[in-house]
This record gives sequence, structure tokens and C-alpha cells, in this order.
Amino acid sequence: MWRRLLLACLLPCAALAQGHDGMSMNHAMPMEGHASTLGFSAALDSHGRLWVVDVDGQHVRVRHSDDMGRTLSEPAIVNAVAEPVYAEGENRPKILIGPANEIYVSWSQPRKAPWTGFVRFARSLDGGAHFDTPVTVHSDRQEITHRFDSIALDGKGRIVVAWIDKRDMEAANAAGKTYLGAATYYTWSDDRGATFRPERKITDHSCECCRIALAKTPDGNVAAFFRAVYGDNIRDHAFAVLPTSNAAVQPQRATFEQWHIEGCPHHGPSLAISNSGVRHAVWFSAVDGHATIHYGQLQPGKSPVHLMDVATQGASHADIAVAGKHVWIVYHQQSADGLSLMVRESTDGGTSFQDAREIARTPSSAGWPELVLLRDRAFVAWNTAEGFRLVPTEALQ
Repeated sequence: MWRRLLLACLLPCAALAQGHDGMSMNHAMPMEGHASTLGFSAALDSHGRLWVVDVDGQHVRVRHSDDMGRTLSEPAIVNAVAEPVYAEGENRPKILIGPANEIYVSWSQPRKAPWTGFVRFARSLDGGAHFDTPVTVHSDRQEITHRFDSIALDGKGRIVVAWIDKRDMEAANAAGKTYLGAATYYTWSDDRGATFRPERKITDHSCECCRIALAKTPDGNVAAFFRAVYGDNIRDHAFAVLPTSNAAVQPQRATFEQWHIEGCPHHGPSLAISNSGVRHAVWFSAVDGHATIHYGQLQPGKSPVHLMDVATQGASHADIAVAGKHVWIVYHQQSADGLSLMVRESTDGGTSFQDAREIARTPSSAGWPELVLLRDRAFVAWNTAEGFRLVPTEALQ
């Protein structure tokens, strides 16, 4: 019953939005040797230059734009030696711009067995002219899941990488014990990506294929917000600060929809933390068949406040950003004639939101939308089958 319900609620959105991969009930299959896909990530540097990372065949590539996405440069190849690269919606390459405009890129590399992977990282310290040889960020080299990487910078410029990891599930299975979901792990670098610290576990029992949202806290740490597994496959979300010290990780439950599914919906959350410490979040659930994007301000250990249903049936893959009291939420909305890019805005710190507006549309497919900020303005990076776009949230179409 749960499989039919989840497919009815979510499969049409995922298939239209990403085009090539749709919704997998268990895992995403390896993307080996594919041509360019629509999975991407984007970032703006301190000069307003846009950087976009995606995949072409077995190469991660980076391009830039000095005209706000209207044209993109010739690509810089990140991995000179070809290797398989995951490039679907929830498991796509990521890009960060460092405080001195360093370019940091991470991705998940499929291994030989299905649904396995290593988390890879490469950097450019010369503005994208060339990239250092990629490295694997974790010391565990079992041919198992280390995938769905996320990357962020803390207040001191440390690079924090988090991912979904199945080493503990494998150990439990070998011992004849039950283990629901996977674990989440992280590592960090305090030398601009030259080396990474030994990985640390965030928690056991997280969802196997939902992206991990990372955001910087006002005190300079990085926090994670991700779908966890509680009880008998209740797949709500957890929040944890990821210390780059000897302090213990203390994950806490942060959402309480009580969504019971025996599988992964491939539908991770998004997190944006204001300078005053308000944890703005969006996430997805389909309790009792009601597919809903939720907004709330997280109070780890308790229910979020200012809860709101952002959108319901046909809506998917929301992202969120904040600048002062201004909060933006973007998401995909399936319609009869294609896919709409929708935005909702708050100017009172998330207490209330304006009605949804369509700011762009495609008749075919697109990678998940990603908000980027430039001088307190919000833009949506959007990679459609017709080409890449940087859409201002003020756009009206």
C-alpha cells in the first residue's frame, strides 16, 4: 500500500522535474558515462560572477558567467581523468566559493556495485584556471554507499562535507541485526581542502537517498537538517550542529509529521539560518497521501513554529534563502503544459508569506531550483532542457 501511495503522490513530479531519472523507491542507479544531465549547482562569488557546476559524460565541469547567466564560459574540467559521476536531482555535484574566491567542488562517484559510491572533492585556488587532482574525503573505502554529499563553509572558512553512509548498516547486517536506513557522516578541512579530518558520524538511521541541507549558524558553525528514521520507518527530520572540535554531535528531532514510509522519497529538505539565528526550513511529506511542502522555523527537540503549507499536490523540491527579514521559497509546480518555477516571499521574517507567483516556466524538464543571493537580492539558478537560466525572483511571466 505504501508503495502505491508514494508513487501516486510523488512519481509524476519527480519524473517531469528531472526528466531522466524519475522516482526510485530504493536508490538512484549509477550514472555511468551519461551525456550532460540537468543536475547542477550554482554559486555567486564576491564580485557577482556566477559559477555553475554540472556533469558532461564522465567529467565534472565548471563554467562561469559575467552577465548573470545569459551566457556561460567554456567549461573548466574538474576531474582530468574520467570517472563515473552521479548527477541526478538529489545527488548532483556541488560548488562553493571560498572567502578568497577559491572554488570548491564535491560530488559522489559510483563504484562497481549498484548504489555504492565515494565522496569526491577538488579545488581551484586560481579562479578556475585549473583544479587540483580530486581526492576522496573519507578514510572508509568499502565498496558501499558514501553518497548524496553536501558541502558548506563555516565562519572560519573551513570546508564541511556531509554525506549518507552505509558502513553501520553493513556491520549490523553482518551481525544479523536490523538496521533501518543509513547513517550520516561528515568531515572537514581547515587547510582549504588540502587535507580532510577523519570522518565523524552524525547519527544512525537516516533516510537513504534524501539530500542533506547544510547552513552556517550565526556563531560560525555549520548545521545539518536531514530526513531521519524514527521508530518503525517514521521518516521525519533531524537537526544537528556539526562541530569542528572534540565536541559531541547532538542530533535532535526537528519535524513531527509522522510520515510512515518503508522507502526513501528522494525528497530532501532545505535550510537557511538568519543572522539572528532563526532556522528557516522547508521540507516535504505525504502523510495520508497529501503531498505537501512545509515551511517552519526549527526548534530542535520541539515542533517548528510559524508552520505553513507552502504548496500541495504537484509541488516538489523546494529551496529556501534568507537575508535579514526577507525570506524566499522556490519550488517546482507540475502543470498540464509543463513545469512552473514558483516563488513565495516573506518580508516579516517568515511570520507570513505572500501568495505564490510563477516566475518562469518550461514545457519539458529541469534540475531542482537553487536560490543564490547577491547583495540581498535573490535569484533562482535553474537548469532546464532548453538551457541554463538565472531567474530573478522579481520576474513576472
